[in-house]
Amino acid sequence: MVYRVYSERKKEFSSEAEGLRNDFAVLHGIKGLERVRILRRYDVENVSKKTFDECVNSVFSDPRTETSLFSLPEGADHAFAAEYLPGQYDQCADAAGQSIRLIGLGSDSQAEPIVRTARVYLLYGKLSDAELAEIKASLINPVDSREGILGEYESLAQTYDEPERVEFIEGFTKLDDAGLKKLISDMGLAMDLADAVCCRDYFSSEGRDPSVTEIKVLDTYWSDHCRHTTFNTHIDSVEFDDETVKASYERYLKLREEVGDKKPVCLMDMATIGGKYHRKVTGALTKLDDSKEINACTVKTEVDHDGKTEPWLLLFKNETHNHPTEIEPFGGAATCVGGAIRDPLSGRGYVYQSMRITGAADPTRPVSETIPGKLPQRRIVREAASGFSSYGNQIGLATGLVREIYHEGYAAKRMEVGAVIAAAPQENVRREEPEAGDVVILMGGKTGRDGCGGATGASKAHTVSSIELCGAEVQKGNAPEERKLQRLFRNPKASRMIKRCNDFGAGGVSVAIGEL
Repeated sequence: MVYRVYSERKKEFSSEAEGLRNDFAVLHGIKGLERVRILRRYDVENVSKKTFDECVNSVFSDPRTETSLFSLPEGADHAFAAEYLPGQYDQCADAAGQSIRLIGLGSDSQAEPIVRTARVYLLYGKLSDAELAEIKASLINPVDSREGILGEYESLAQTYDEPERVEFIEGFTKLDDAGLKKLISDMGLAMDLADAVCCRDYFSSEGRDPSVTEIKVLDTYWSDHCRHTTFNTHIDSVEFDDETVKASYERYLKLREEVGDKKPVCLMDMATIGGKYHRKVTGALTKLDDSKEINACTVKTEVDHDGKTEPWLLLFKNETHNHPTEIEPFGGAATCVGGAIRDPLSGRGYVYQSMRITGAADPTRPVSETIPGKLPQRRIVREAASGFSSYGNQIGLATGLVREIYHEGYAAKRMEVGAVIAAAPQENVRREEPEAGDVVILMGGKTGRDGCGGATGASKAHTVSSIELCGAEVQKGNAPEERKLQRLFRNPKASRMIKRCNDFGAGGVSVAIGEL
């Protein structure tokens, strides 16, 4: 049995619906839209009628601010539903499912409750087909959502075909450069031709063709997101038209000589030469915590803890989520702060403060002036702010500084930067070499279709069709689950069991295990 209920904000709390109506009138020029109503729909299976009834005013709605309905109100001129694509993480459904389990404890049913949510929009007024299509396009982002049905479900269970044996790319080692370019395009790979040639030569030396999995793992590990391909590009010659920049470059080359740096000249080396110099030459960088863990920058410090001086670690991390926020603003910005938290968290630090800096074009421009293939700036700005604050509020993080920069240079690509600071008692952090026989534990929330290809997606060149083709690549953050991990790592007994830790981010298992 599938039970259904709708939750709608009471009129005095329906600011979102009124804001939408105003946006469509002002920014879209749709004058015939008289009223908008937004309902959150819950479909629930594998629960008893008694448990469902108990959840109506405790899980699915708040009687103080919302009204519960068991059927769609009549009288709307247009109605449609928006729901997440199958496999996309739905935090609302997840939270509802957990709450139902708590309320239904001790019931006879052993099956896990299944919850599916959707937002139903009721529109009042005379609208043309073109105007209705424009409204739907504005409210349903194809990156992670689709239009849902308004009718009843017979069952919420989703069945998936078991994947067959992983395919091998037959004839891979025989491909010429043109064939490799076509393969890169057909498979949607982020690697360039030189990477593909390297793979071809390697597997030729092994006398076999690679599997799809092997190529996908290499594509992920070698993505710009994980390998920093751009910053590690070898710089052979440089020409200058600015004396100040030239002087800085010559100073960098001098520092390289003093350090005895043998690595190729590249942007990454330029960015880190100061630290190498002070560590190896001046001896000034004594408090930097140097380890093989690839996490946040960590500095040794001393803190006054209840009148007692203790050795602690201070951890810093910043993250840019320009591309994800560009195509899916809420999830992109939410995972910007969530991803920044993961690095110091995997360093066993407790994250306590954040900072946010953004860049956007004019959000008051009419939607008609939006660059083809892009979301309107107003939508990106508002949804990104909601995503960042939503994640921060749920994990309990204070954002002490927010700077929103508006400039036309950000029209083609948004800037979304999140930075965090964390701390941990030094005695709680072990850093040892992994050995054969050690246990590798994967901890965190379940993941579905979302996030798959996140590292490679952020490394591709993007076109007007990216917004429709990159749907799985934006991770959906799970703040409550990350909050549990923060609390777990504050437990000294748990923290001291860890020999080495790494965050499980956009690179997925391909990178997380390898970096360990």
